[in-house]
Amino acid sequence: MSSSYAWLHTDPLVEFDLPQYSEAWKHSVTLHVSLSLQTTRVEFDLPEYTVRRRYQDFDWLRTKLEDSQPTHLIPPLPEKFVMKGVVDRFSEEFVETRRKALDKFLKRVADHPVLSFNEHLNSFLSAKDLNKRQGLALLSKMGESVKYVTGGYKLRGRPVEFSAMGDYLDMFTQKLGTIDRIAQRIIKEQSEYLAELKEYGPVYTTWAASEAELQGPLEGVASCMANCSIALDDLTQDMSGDFLPVLREYVLYIESMKAILKKRDNVQAEYEAKLEAAALRKEERPTAKVPTDVEKCQDRVECFNADLKSDWDQWQNNKTQDFRQLLTGMADHNIQYYEKCLAAWESVIPVLQDKQPQETETD
Repeated sequence: MSSSYAWLHTDPLVEFDLPQYSEAWKHSVTLHVSLSLQTTRVEFDLPEYTVRRRYQDFDWLRTKLEDSQPTHLIPPLPEKFVMKGVVDRFSEEFVETRRKALDKFLKRVADHPVLSFNEHLNSFLSAKDLNKRQGLALLSKMGESVKYVTGGYKLRGRPVEFSAMGDYLDMFTQKLGTIDRIAQRIIKEQSEYLAELKEYGPVYTTWAASEAELQGPLEGVASCMANCSIALDDLTQDMSGDFLPVLREYVLYIESMKAILKKRDNVQAEYEAKLEAAALRKEERPTAKVPTDVEKCQDRVECFNADLKSDWDQWQNNKTQDFRQLLTGMADHNIQYYEKCLAAWESVIPVLQDKQPQETETD
């Protein structure tokens, strides 16, 4: 299975395929993925590339995107141990869950009008030997400013629109946490019920061997139990493989968004501190001009605000589409489960009715 994407910006066309992990995952602690790229973009030296990447390479890319684009929301990566305690780290279910998550990460970067043109993404997609030692200590000037120069200055207050963002993220975190906790409990209970069903059905089979008159009905019920077990197993895998990862991705997305809001606050705090210092100097020297660094800091605040608003709108659009698709899929999976169970029980009813003993007429 593979996925293809097209980067439809001013300089199309870039397409890349992210197939399943190589067989090496079965024999190695390190999981690898083979990435194939076809492009007509001028910033790439060749039209086609095939590279192998590990999880830490994706992590390197995300770190470089954060450092070089500090005003933008960087999509989250799946955690190092996705679904820990729910799926085995080296099971095919885990590998497929991780592949989908990395696939989605690249798609989100590719869909971003700024991140998709980042030089580090170029290196990630094309370099045979991704040398992560180069430039690890380099941060953009804005990144340095955001991280180090705000000191102990206390922000006066976020603008209303950014305060609303923070309030929404707090509420969204609470809702997702509750849904995730309940969903995991449901999966646990379904798994326990599934184990009971798998033990329950064979009892009817062994019983049928010693009951000639009831052999047909008992074997019918055993078959019904087996079909219900298969349906429940599919439903449980859908929840653990499709539903929970999306919830977790958005929990990580919220953390990333909160981090961007905090960076924005730091830049604003720096600007306010510099502005107050400039105002004090102007009181002492009325003819003094506004320092250049104050104007540059104001530009950074405006840049941060514009980029954050743009990324927020895109994130909200993606969230609406993702959860609409998620909830629709959940409804479809539950309908399919109950339809399969209903069909299984309906199929055994004629067998049970045919085997009913004939009633005798009495006065």
